Amino acid sequence: MPAFQPIPVIALTGYLGAGKTSLLNHVLRTSQARIGVVINDFGDINVDAGLVSGQIDEPASIAGGCICCLPEDGELDAALAKLADPRLQLDAIIVEASGLADPVAIARIVGFSGVDGVRDGGVIDVVDAAMHFDTVDQGGDPLARYGAATLVVVNKLDQTAESDDVLERVKARVRERNARAHVVGAVGGRVDPALLYDVVAARDDSGQLSFRDMLIESADDHDDVHHHVHAESVTVTSEGGIDADTLIDLLENPPTGVYRLKGTVAVRHRRSMRAYVVNVVGPAVHLARAATGAPTNALVAIGTGLDTAEVRHRLTSTLRPVEDPVPAAALRRLQRYIGYGS
Repeated sequence: MPAFQPIPVIALTGYLGAGKTSLLNHVLRTSQARIGVVINDFGDINVDAGLVSGQIDEPASIAGGCICCLPEDGELDAALAKLADPRLQLDAIIVEASGLADPVAIARIVGFSGVDGVRDGGVIDVVDAAMHFDTVDQGGDPLARYGAATLVVVNKLDQTAESDDVLERVKARVRERNARAHVVGAVGGRVDPALLYDVVAARDDSGQLSFRDMLIESADDHDDVHHHVHAESVTVTSEGGIDADTLIDLLENPPTGVYRLKGTVAVRHRRSMRAYVVNVVGPAVHLARAATGAPTNALVAIGTGLDTAEVRHRLTSTLRPVEDPVPAAALRRLQRYIGYGS
């Protein structure tokens, strides 16, 4: 596998006061990952200064307006190009937009960025559970922003007496426009970073928590754990070349509750076995050629509320080895998603 894979660029959107910055600060505190952050100076931005200096490896700031108004070859691409430098070894880039930013336009700009070394990591739209239906969604047709989101975080559930009803109501409204969006509830923007990007276990080799981790764990003791969303995962492996059609069927239509899929798969072509790195976030499917080698397959499904037996069944069926080379029609389906220097 190549030493450097495209870095997911995650757009973080939401109206002023919904809790975007709380969510950003939370994932920066709890993740064991190297994160680059693009902060839009126009709007309600108050990222913890200690996190900026200690956890954001290479901050890049956009000044002078809402990022959805920037030209596609403008400052955002320049910031992403800076952060995509392989020497930084970033695991993800988060673009925090102002409260005035349009998620539809942001999704378009990030999704069609011409910057080498990055890929679409999804659009997170943060919703204020206490105010959303009074100030943002007041009925009528479902909002266009719902269609752009891959993950909707219904935040501030502790500030409404009808938290479960609000969460279900938001889910219903989002799915009127976007059946693939993942909707979760939260308090204080606390969502599991594993939903967004790959993280490493928070404990060192001795199994001991670091001082920083103990502070985090102590703070979380006071959380409403019902709304502190934790990701679940299912991993399946196999040996040998797999069927490309079955693979694309899984990537285009993951099991219920799966938000991300990742891994490496081998597909038997006419004269050779080819390995591909797989990354799926919501409806965005990315395949990149991996180095040749032993035809070992491994897929990980990540999400919430998983039916683990069903997810494992789908992954196992997808990774079942086949003897025949991939048909031409299946190869064309596969090639639609191959990019990034493959």
